[in-house]
Amino acid sequence: MKLKGAEIMCETLLREGVDVVFGYPGGAILPFYDALWGYPQLRHILVRHEQAAAHAADGYARVTGKVGVCLATSGPGATNLVTGIMGAKADSVPMVAITGQVARTALGSEAFQECDTCSITAPCTKKTYMVMSARDLAPTIQEAFQVAQEGRPGPVLIDVPRDVQLEEADLEFSDMDRGRNAPLSRETLQHVSDAARLINDAERPVIISGHGILASGAHEELRELAESTGIPVITTLLGLSGFPGNHPLSLGMLGMHGMYWANLAVDQADLLIGLAMRFDDRVTGRTSGFAPHARIIHLDIEPTQVGRNVPVEVPLVGDAKKVLSALTPLVHYKERLEWMGYIDSLRREHPSLSIPNGHKLQVQHVLREMNELLEEDDRTVVVTGVGQHQMWAAQFLSFNRSNTFVSSGGLGAMGFEIPAAMGVQAGKPDVPVWSIAGDGGFQMVSQELATIAEERLPVKIALFNNGYLGMVRQWQEMFFENHLKAVPISGPDYVKLSEAYGVPALRVSDREEVMPALRQAQAYDGPFLIEFIVDPDANVYPMVPPGGSLADTIEDPLVVNGAG
Repeated sequence: MKLKGAEIMCETLLREGVDVVFGYPGGAILPFYDALWGYPQLRHILVRHEQAAAHAADGYARVTGKVGVCLATSGPGATNLVTGIMGAKADSVPMVAITGQVARTALGSEAFQECDTCSITAPCTKKTYMVMSARDLAPTIQEAFQVAQEGRPGPVLIDVPRDVQLEEADLEFSDMDRGRNAPLSRETLQHVSDAARLINDAERPVIISGHGILASGAHEELRELAESTGIPVITTLLGLSGFPGNHPLSLGMLGMHGMYWANLAVDQADLLIGLAMRFDDRVTGRTSGFAPHARIIHLDIEPTQVGRNVPVEVPLVGDAKKVLSALTPLVHYKERLEWMGYIDSLRREHPSLSIPNGHKLQVQHVLREMNELLEEDDRTVVVTGVGQHQMWAAQFLSFNRSNTFVSSGGLGAMGFEIPAAMGVQAGKPDVPVWSIAGDGGFQMVSQELATIAEERLPVKIALFNNGYLGMVRQWQEMFFENHLKAVPISGPDYVKLSEAYGVPALRVSDREEVMPALRQAQAYDGPFLIEFIVDPDANVYPMVPPGGSLADTIEDPLVVNGAG
């Protein structure tokens, strides 16, 4: 059966299980948009900026376990996708980005809106394709979906010249072996046995759980390992919600703004079991001072990540779900009274989290009250931007159900929170979704309120307005002699702006107003924004200073001085 290339693209997307795409049309991708007219099964969400399409596809993929799909035209449309594509690569999120390109006859002529999209995005993707024939479209898209999901997940880009989308060809699918049921190798099984011996002998072990636990759906296997051994679990930022925050063995997050007790536990451990995480710089601090007493077991699906940043005694290469299923039967429970007592004493003596007194509304107070809503409905997904509010959310919110925390970790893209929340809500229409935003990042993507309103996505937005680029101000204050430069940031009347887009909004500046506003937003049948006017001078603690190790974690002065 002969179809136009654009129709082949739609047919193949449907075959791959795609139900939602995020995009923005333009001349070079118009044939595909014309084909979409005949495929109502493919819901298209029109963003107001292409970067938002990529972030939305990212959020959609994280909570559904499916590949997120975003679309753009050639030239500026494609280049606007790059930030979101790179964010997906940094955080191992499966994504397929499809871009239009000028016609084959115009390639290399510097035609209108021509750019070498594949070369630009090659460092940001697992693979790029330029499809030069309509007959190659179906097998290329099938392969792209496989590449996006296999091994360490990530983004793939397909660039399609305009005339290829119009060219007719036979629709032919290939039967592809996805390779998802391959058994663990003999070498990996031997390393699993070696890891079990280290675990059973350890006196001061900790598990560090990363985002790959969520990507592989291994949260139950992680819980079983922890409970079978009695070993406490610490998470990375993106590992939050991979292990229940209310579990007795949960120690919360480690790293630059991690819990003091978690950082010190890692510093004093004799065994680290790093599961589906990368030992990146925000986790380790200065690597030469990282976990000086510990032997390290490192599990990752990507061989090049194992031992890349810290020396590893036992490498475990493979899917986390499979490896943990093989490991847990080989370990046993062990009472470690001295070790657990030490950790308990750290938690008592260094409580880490405080809320300043005074008349100014604090982000921490809002989040503590928001946590009550999360406890009432643990299905709620929280999506954050990047900055102080992101760290406070990671500290003060307890994620007790898997896959309920979404944030930009590796790339740290400001403006992630609103479009990613759109993608989460589109993927999970019956689940409450809260977007936690700072006033700086929000202004980068505030136009997406139009998308939220038009699509009737019931995203709730907690917008923290402190009038600063808060994390940059904190660094300038602490490490650059308080030379505050280019960090005060003005903004519009956010309530009026939100209402102009058709999203009802409230402004809150007093503690007594917080919970009523949160409940009003939660109960509203549609999107809702709350602007919280918060303390402009607050800093995030604990904090590992630049160049410091986890042992150098700076405590909150309020905790040290007994205030707050």
